[in-house]
Amino acid sequence: MIKSMTGYGRGERTAHGRNMVAEIRAVNNRYLDCSVKLPRAYIFAEDALKKKVQAQVGRGKVDVFFTIKEEAGQGLQVKADLELARSYMASLESLAGELGLKEAVTTRGAEPTLERLKLVARFPDVLSVEKPEEDLEEVKADLLEALGLALADFNAMRAKEGDKLRADILGRARTIEGLVGEVERRSPETVNAYRQKLEAKLREVLENKQLDEGRILTEAAIFADKVAVDEETVRLRSHITQLRDLLAGGGAIGRKLDFLIQEFNREANTIGSKCTDLNVTKVVVDMKAEIEKIREQVQNIE
Repeated sequence: MIKSMTGYGRGERTAHGRNMVAEIRAVNNRYLDCSVKLPRAYIFAEDALKKKVQAQVGRGKVDVFFTIKEEAGQGLQVKADLELARSYMASLESLAGELGLKEAVTTRGAEPTLERLKLVARFPDVLSVEKPEEDLEEVKADLLEALGLALADFNAMRAKEGDKLRADILGRARTIEGLVGEVERRSPETVNAYRQKLEAKLREVLENKQLDEGRILTEAAIFADKVAVDEETVRLRSHITQLRDLLAGGGAIGRKLDFLIQEFNREANTIGSKCTDLNVTKVVVDMKAEIEKIREQVQNIE
């Protein structure tokens, strides 16, 4: 199986009073470049999350985003600082005495007492909301679970796209194979045409004098050696076989394919530089166009 470098995945996990959503987006890149964006309180899990991505992704610019929401009031505790409240109350009573308001402060009864309680509770730090210490390993496990779900979705999308890339590349490889066969068929015709043209020119120059057949054969042989593309077509066929083997084997083959397509181009360029026949030139142009399309597709493969 081959995978595209581009893709998107989403995973969601709700546990221990939190809803965690992990999203993954990736585009082409020469190497693996992974970034994980987390709320500040969860930065401690960043390295573990990156390692999980690196274990499943070979290449690409991968961005992982986490959205974390906690259930309202989950695990929160309200604590009262009794010493501070008593201090506030004593200060109020002292102040009331100095101002001649002691009766208002010490009034007995449920309603005045409740009002005094509300008054004291509004002073800074009398009441505080505290969050109990979290189990960091539990939190990290939940984050990894959400990421695992996102990676499964992400990889499924990449595999689906990889199948399309594989089918397209194999189709173009078949086209190139046919064009290589066309070059092989036309090459001998090019040599024969050259020989006939050479013989016609010599007859024109020498008029009725007898032609040296040995000289014609020698010149034709020299020309044939210059324009021979047997080695290049054999190597191209070998490259096509290697291309098919790589695609059949799957895995992270993007870089190998990239190097192999460079070899395709090298052989096609050599054939183009040797050919003198316009028909062969046209075939080589079509061949190079298909190779370029494969090269573009290979840039998307992990």
